[in-house]
Order: sequence, then structure tokens, then C-alpha cells
Amino acid sequence: MVITVSLVALFGLVLFFLLRAGNLGYGSAFIAVGFGFFLASTGAADPINQLTNDVIDAIRNL
Repeated sequence: MVITVSLVALFGLVLFFLLRAGNLGYGSAFIAVGFGFFLASTGAADPINQLTNDVIDAIRNL
């Protein structure tokens, strides 16, 4: 669990700086996939899924 959280923080930080610099390419896509993969295996996955479902339901009810 500690390694997963560390990798999420590392990938998130690298992705943040890549997006700020506007340097988007294949490397950025790899970082984004790695960030999503490791984020999904943390405790943040359930709240993110719930938020996504709530937003989709809200849009559908408009």
C-alpha cells in the first residue's frame, strides 16, 4: 500500500508538470495511464467511482 501511494504521488506530480509545460506526447500518455492504474488501487478509487456515477446521474436528469 505504501508503494502504491508513493507511485500515485510520483506519477501525479510528473503528470502535473507535464501538463503545465504543455509537453504532451507518448511519454505523457504513459504517465497518465500509470497514474490512473496506481490511483485505482488506492483507497481513493471508491470515492472517485462514486463521484463519477453521481455526475453521470446528474447530467442524465437534466
